Amino acid sequence: MPRGSTLNTSQEACCVIVDWGTTSFRAWLMARDGRVLAESRGREGMTHCATSGFEPVLRAHLAAMDAPVDLPILICGMAGARQGWVEAPYVDAPTRLADFAACAVGVPNGFADIRILPGIAQRDPLAPEVMRGEETQLLGLGDMAARQLVCMPGTHSKWVVLEDGWVRRFATFMTGELFSLFSKHSTLAFAMDGDIPFGADAPAFVKALDKAASDLSLSVSRLFCVRAAQLLNFETKSEGAAHLSGLLIGAEALAARQNFPDYADVTLVASGAIVGLYKAALQRVGLNVRHIDADDAVRRGLFSAAHSIWA
Repeated sequence: MPRGSTLNTSQEACCVIVDWGTTSFRAWLMARDGRVLAESRGREGMTHCATSGFEPVLRAHLAAMDAPVDLPILICGMAGARQGWVEAPYVDAPTRLADFAACAVGVPNGFADIRILPGIAQRDPLAPEVMRGEETQLLGLGDMAARQLVCMPGTHSKWVVLEDGWVRRFATFMTGELFSLFSKHSTLAFAMDGDIPFGADAPAFVKALDKAASDLSLSVSRLFCVRAAQLLNFETKSEGAAHLSGLLIGAEALAARQNFPDYADVTLVASGAIVGLYKAALQRVGLNVRHIDADDAVRRGLFSAAHSIWA
């Protein structure tokens, strides 16, 4: 169900922007000066909408924000996937982020001007890649003049080379999905004790991070250590998630460091508890970290694109 917050400022509203993921939905009612007038969040991602439909979910969130139904709406993310609401074809990399708004695809409907931003495809047979949604976070970074490396953690973490506002190349690490698979559907599930929170200073995470970030060639063999450490009474079940997380995030950080050797600095675009974990991993492999909140970045990117379409 939509979880919204509203202000009595509908006369100031100029558009609605939406980040529609695989399992999540986030919408913001925006004023002309870029202020957030209301927001609504829920778990009705693309997977949910495959049975319920996309338009009813969107209408429910608009109502939760008390948004005028005739405002233009700009969407990014999996709503534009082939199995989404309307497919927004990929733009090929290298590509200029400032051109994205012009590539938005219209959604046939009976109440508003709704458009979906495209994703990016890297059509390299040796390193084929795609992204949807993350490109909008990149658009919201602000500093497009600099040559920079960007890390966006998630179910499928993205590492992107930006240069003068162009996406030059990128790589995906399935770190979040691997954590979910190993912790729920493998032998390592017996080494997990629910969703016990842990931070970057958790001893099991630190030790695993040090091991993973020292030698990438051993990253696969070390995974079973999560289970063995408990069977041999070196760790408790409450430390299993931290141990596994340290191994996976550490391996990602080291692999990315080796894949992008020309960069000593990285812009980390993330929100929540994952920020501390990734900061520790990136610093462990010798990268200087600048952090930008992912929610802020995607909101700024969407509003920037919406402004260029409907200004």
